[in-house]
Amino acid sequence: MGICDGRVVVITGAARGLGRAHALAFAAEGARVVVNDLGVERDGSAGTSEAAQSVVEEIRAAGGEAVANAADVADWDQARDLVGQALSEFGRLDTLVLNAGFLRDRMLAGMSEEEWNSVVRVHLNGHFAPARHAIEYWRDQAKSGEAVDARVINTSSGAGLNGSVGQGNYATAKAGIALLTIQQAAEWGRYGVMANAVAPDARTRMTAGVFYDEQAPEGWDPKGPENVSPLVVWLGSAACDVTGRVFEVSGGQLNVCDGWQPGPVESVGERMMTASEAGALVHRSIDGTPAPAAVYGAS
Repeated sequence: MGICDGRVVVITGAARGLGRAHALAFAAEGARVVVNDLGVERDGSAGTSEAAQSVVEEIRAAGGEAVANAADVADWDQARDLVGQALSEFGRLDTLVLNAGFLRDRMLAGMSEEEWNSVVRVHLNGHFAPARHAIEYWRDQAKSGEAVDARVINTSSGAGLNGSVGQGNYATAKAGIALLTIQQAAEWGRYGVMANAVAPDARTRMTAGVFYDEQAPEGWDPKGPENVSPLVVWLGSAACDVTGRVFEVSGGQLNVCDGWQPGPVESVGERMMTASEAGALVHRSIDGTPAPAAVYGAS
């Protein structure tokens, strides 16, 4: 008996790295899995649409149930069809894990419109579109009187929480995903849906050579993507009892991340402030709060 026995799980970007680790972990815990991956390269260039099938074969070889899907999750109609495939193949959808993405790194001052738009599209649109079609299904279930116990797990990033020099497009999209999670939790709880996000710290195609060495160490790799999956599986299970939170996770440890919080209020009283006074109030309010975390790569 696994923690996800009987659940149907859609995982995007599931052919490699984190997504593959999630797919194998969910299957090992008894879930039936739709393995989605468009098969593109690290920068989003053309790859192979058969990439997801190899993960499906791994799951089936271990006695699990899975099907492949090669949808572009940022495309509205293809995202709808992805959700539809889970329903047609397995008769239901319980958990949606949104993980697909790629990088086109460049300093903001030299970034092209296409580099910005493509990365924001795959990460931010690629989270919204599948979730929008999934919530339509869950909302209809709830309105018809059926019990819904659904989960959405989004993938943010430390870059989205703190910023990352040379990754302004990626960091901005990942910050949007963190807020999208809070929004989903606030709006969708009434339909029986819990939404959370992870900000993984792991060695994958996207991070190897940028943050970590290409070659993993011998033995247990604390930055291996498989170390992130236990949290994702729990968040995607019926055992999960939290919503609207973002968790950093890496190598056997995790921590919750808090969002924007109001700092100390400073005032000149019941009158309009002057520009000079505004500057003084700014510094007084800042002095009463912790310093923000450093941006990755900032000198």
